[in-house]
Amino acid sequence: MNKGETNLWVGASDAARDALTARDYKAGSFAQRVARSGVDAGELAAADRSKPEMKRVWVPGVEIFSRTIHPQRHRGVFGEFVRRDEGILGKIGLWPKQWSAARMFAWTAKGFHVHPPSIPPDMTAERWLRRLFMRKPQNYSLRRYDDEQWDVMFFLQGRAEMILCDIRVGFPRRTMRFFVDGDNHRSSNNVGIVIPPGVAHAIRAEGAEDVVMVYGTSTVFHPEFEGRIASEIETAELPESWQSFLGSGD
Repeated sequence: MNKGETNLWVGASDAARDALTARDYKAGSFAQRVARSGVDAGELAAADRSKPEMKRVWVPGVEIFSRTIHPQRHRGVFGEFVRRDEGILGKIGLWPKQWSAARMFAWTAKGFHVHPPSIPPDMTAERWLRRLFMRKPQNYSLRRYDDEQWDVMFFLQGRAEMILCDIRVGFPRRTMRFFVDGDNHRSSNNVGIVIPPGVAHAIRAEGAEDVVMVYGTSTVFHPEFEGRIASEIETAELPESWQSFLGSGD
């Protein structure tokens, strides 16, 4: 390009020039990246949550903790999930009543779903949730693990994008978007994730590899605890010609 040349696109048609847009390469602050473009899960696991920036972006009740995956030469890898009464789950007093496994095929996603918080009958939802997560966040004995579903998630294979959105009454609408590596990709992004009820969560497989996950829940499965939001991505429509053929006998 000549120094005096200001129009880089003189060789493109008018229609093409009108359609052009410039990509914004600005990274933004950490809080902006967490809420918008996403960050590595390892950054969140290592973050100092006492800092004002982290307090503004962190969804109350969410825990993201590091895991160490050990290579076993010529055999594979070994990684612990959690030990009862130790680590984060020991600290918050949560031990799942049910463990399950799921596989997500490459290029697929699980739409947002959320579990309802359990509210004591003598309190309003807003008053209770504020007490639980804002006024007395360290008093884990107040949590109603037996009456509401908390999730503890681990990823064994693949890479996944996770989005959390706080929809609890009386809380600021915070969003956390981050990327997790399965055990077969050893990195600082091998983490465990605790998701409280009232926090909508979605997962998307990243790349051409199936995602395998194991998750524990504070209660056994209850269909009424499963609320769906914008989950139509999980439903694959039949091709139009198939639908036409199947309906041709009417």
